[in-house]
Amino acid sequence: MQYRVEGIVIRSMDYGEGNKIINVLTRTNGKVGIIVRGAKKTKSRHGSLAQLFTHGEFLFFRNSGLGTLTHGEIIESHHLLRERLELAAYASYAAELTDRALQEDESSGYIFEQLKACMAAYAEGKDAAIITQLYEMRILEVMGYGPVFDACVSCGNVVGSMSLSAHSGGVLCSRCGYKDSFAQPLGDGALKLLRLFRRMDLRRLGSIQVKEETKGELKRAMRLLVDANLGLTLKSRSFLDQMDKFPL
Repeated sequence: MQYRVEGIVIRSMDYGEGNKIINVLTRTNGKVGIIVRGAKKTKSRHGSLAQLFTHGEFLFFRNSGLGTLTHGEIIESHHLLRERLELAAYASYAAELTDRALQEDESSGYIFEQLKACMAAYAEGKDAAIITQLYEMRILEVMGYGPVFDACVSCGNVVGSMSLSAHSGGVLCSRCGYKDSFAQPLGDGALKLLRLFRRMDLRRLGSIQVKEETKGELKRAMRLLVDANLGLTLKSRSFLDQMDKFPL
């Protein structure tokens, strides 16, 4: 059967001497695997479509298992995300997180739009760390792990200091903090931003400026939530951690 889909390449790997297999997050058909024959050859018609982060239209044939690309058109190459090391690192993390979190053929229209907006925000020079945390929140939401920040998840209290309990799925107030000895205290600024992140659509993102101290809190908070709920070991995140230790 022939399929025509709009999608973003979230994984690209060599297959045989001259071919590639790509995983594409599509707007309408979930995540699909496609063989791009001859993609590694210099004069390949479809080599550029097999590159990571490429947003395009893909026409492929599939009965079962992997599809085979027959034609395609690039909508946005996102070459800048491959050329600049820092952007490549963040975009690779967003792509790998998407690939690992979503199942084959799982409904993906909303997260496709969020990933598309995420890649565009990277390319536009917006704060890559904040963009990434916003996208992590969208992934948690889609996977059914959207955290509760507006009130204590234990007693419903909405006033006073709060700490993040990743295993409880949200924040605990000072009276309930004893229920999780690993809960991370949250400053007022970080808590306000997490509440904003929970509601924010990446397609409507304006300019965001965050203090370095607060950015550190946000990163730790999102790391706790992603690890507790998804439990994924991602090579791209390890590289991001190395970049933090040795800034460019």
